[in-house]
Amino acid sequence: MELILKSDVQDLGFKDDIVTVKNGYGRNYLIPQGLAVLATVSAKKVLAENLKQKAHKEKAIVEEAQKTAEALKQLEIKIAAKAGAGDKLFGSITTIDLAASLEKAGHAIDKKFMAIQGGSVKRLGNYNAQIRLHREVIVDFPFDVVAEKY
Repeated sequence: MELILKSDVQDLGFKDDIVTVKNGYGRNYLIPQGLAVLATVSAKKVLAENLKQKAHKEKAIVEEAQKTAEALKQLEIKIAAKAGAGDKLFGSITTIDLAASLEKAGHAIDKKFMAIQGGSVKRLGNYNAQIRLHREVIVDFPFDVVAEKY
């Protein structure tokens, strides 16, 4: 089944992409949730026209995302967490904690656009996260998890 995505769907595609999915996934999830529409001939023509109009706006958005990416590269984030013996954390550090730290630093980025390599962090040390600011702008963001001072 061929569909046109109306919004970004993780592990499937970005808004305005034409994707092929299994019939049940499209009929039972994507279409009822409002995430996609059927890719008919007329819908594809409308999409092509919309993409032409968006090209100029998209350029400005990409430039803004690249400016944010440069600012993030200059940023050094240290997340303080309670730790026990052997550098093991009480709990874990996830994208929620990383998003909160970036918010304090002045960059409001949604946690769903972040992925910590290896999942959640359970030990002190240096880690890396990928932050997707735009479909064309993905930043590798290093951060440190340090022991909380009592």
